[in-house]
Amino acid sequence: MDFTMGKAAAGLRGELRELVAENVPADFLGAFTDDPADLETAQGFCRVLAERGLLCLAWPEEYGGAGASVWEQTVVREEMWAHHEPRGAQYMGVNWVGPTIMRHGTAEQRSRHLPPIARGEVIWCQGFSEPDAGSDLASLRTAARRDGDGWRISGQKIWTSYATMAQWCFLLARTSKQEKKQQGLTIFLVPMSDPAIEVRPIDCMMGPHHLNEVFFDDLKVTEADVLGDVDGGWKVVQEVLSFERVGIARYARCERLLRLAPEVLGDRWDDLPDELRGRWAGALTRCRRARLLAYQVVAAQDRGAVRPGDAAAYRIAVTKLDQESAEVLMEIVGSAPPDGEQGRIFRREVEDHWRYAQASTVASGSIEVQRILLARAMLAAS
Repeated sequence: MDFTMGKAAAGLRGELRELVAENVPADFLGAFTDDPADLETAQGFCRVLAERGLLCLAWPEEYGGAGASVWEQTVVREEMWAHHEPRGAQYMGVNWVGPTIMRHGTAEQRSRHLPPIARGEVIWCQGFSEPDAGSDLASLRTAARRDGDGWRISGQKIWTSYATMAQWCFLLARTSKQEKKQQGLTIFLVPMSDPAIEVRPIDCMMGPHHLNEVFFDDLKVTEADVLGDVDGGWKVVQEVLSFERVGIARYARCERLLRLAPEVLGDRWDDLPDELRGRWAGALTRCRRARLLAYQVVAAQDRGAVRPGDAAAYRIAVTKLDQESAEVLMEIVGSAPPDGEQGRIFRREVEDHWRYAQASTVASGSIEVQRILLARAMLAAS
């Protein structure tokens, strides 16, 4: 198995790493901190990528992309996540909001929404989870009712990342009651600037912007804001979630930090307990497993046939890896605190990785739900 994907991919990786080194501070830990400069760093870096045609590399040229392969886009995804996602929240628009609008949007929606995403100018948030409808998303209560030639939407969403900074929301609401709860759901593309929308941040250890409550108080939308068919939103959501779950290359950051540990510790690496170094090696091995599972889903996406079981298997493996690698790395820096500027930055990276990892088996669909999806797929194939 050639994990480098060939010379072209290696060249792309080199170019991306050079751009990160030139445009992103060495101690950057993501856009969503208490320092507004970090968000501006991400927004500026998105513009750099867009100018070089690298932000939406695999998008068709007509939508602002470069028409590259999904494998080249995978390289971008891996390098970005390995370096604390210097695109900020743009990965959401690039990985699945934009492609979903391409497949299900009207010509007007494509012309309105895709160019700003491709230029790195707009941030999206996802209005899915609710207080009583998280893992069981189809039980949501946010409702859209007919009002003349449009709709009125009322309800509440929760755990909505980036809602404080987003300009648009990819919103799922109930438009009718039918026999199955998965039926009667519709997707709306709504501007977050509307005064009928209120955002309340939720404090958490991951920092600002990650978790928010969003309230919709009689929000007026039109038919032009409906994505796809009315009452047909669940089919689109299933597609979206498959793209979202493979869209974050968590294994890339795990592998970079694990490989960096011996370099940062130097001679003190050999003083670590054999048991701890054994766990470190095991975590590296499982990085490769998660990468292969991700590539299996990417290949299926390229064929236009994503299977929920494959996406679930990857999600289980990569979120468990996230937590395992975080625990191993925290023990390493605790057993042999690294020295110098590189050591200081590495320690902060590890601590940041650990904080994010605590939520990994819950975010974007809990690991329990992923196991159910995988079990159903295996039983259906047996």
